[in-house]
Amino acid sequence: MIEILSPSELPRAKETGALVADILQTMKSRATVGTNLLDIDEWTKAMILEAGAESCYVDYAPSFGRGPFGHYICTGVNDAVLHGLPHDYTLADGDLLSLDLAVLKNGVAADSAISFIVGESKPAESVALIDATERALQAGIAAAGPGARIGDLSHAIGTVLSDAGYEINTEFGGHGIGSTMHQDPHISNTGRPGRGYKLRPGLLLALEPWIMADTAELITDDDGWTLRSATGCRTAHSEHTIAITDNGAEILTLPS
Repeated sequence: MIEILSPSELPRAKETGALVADILQTMKSRATVGTNLLDIDEWTKAMILEAGAESCYVDYAPSFGRGPFGHYICTGVNDAVLHGLPHDYTLADGDLLSLDLAVLKNGVAADSAISFIVGESKPAESVALIDATERALQAGIAAAGPGARIGDLSHAIGTVLSDAGYEINTEFGGHGIGSTMHQDPHISNTGRPGRGYKLRPGLLLALEPWIMADTAELITDDDGWTLRSATGCRTAHSEHTIAITDNGAEILTLPS
């Protein structure tokens, strides 16, 4: 399913996007050395409910997970890059933490992810991983606009990641979003320009480049959800929800 929002629906999408961004930035500020991942999950739950919104994750039970997910935010530490199930883990100095959050409010969903380093240590490899995903995300957004094709976005993202020396996994990528969290079209993190669905105003997309330092292979934790690098190397993940407009693309998941 591909949904196209009307101009009157876009303000609701912006409101949801701002909520997602505000929660992520709040969790980033609270994710200090000694913070437990389960506390981050509880704080996220409280902010979602206080805003009168709904979690897209608690009851999420896709074919690839051991669902339902049962938590409010994805927390990936170091080698965990996607679908990180919150668990009893205390953050340490130098940990690379990825937070991924999707929320539904007033009938419109928004999805975003950030990666950052906890504490004072700033390992060079972690800094480079985060920088590459953020630059790739911006390249994908810059390529988006009415008349562009999905392949143009994939190519822009993939070029940045490949030029930075990273292998690209194509099992998971970006996606359409609207009244539900995951919709068509799928947006691979690499691809050929000029191919795929043609973008039009009112389309919402979640772009999410993610990489692993020295592999493109994932393994799944015993929890049935958390996806890690097969080699144990560090990982990073960046994501924004955007709206295609008459003039280009607008980032919806920016803090209020």
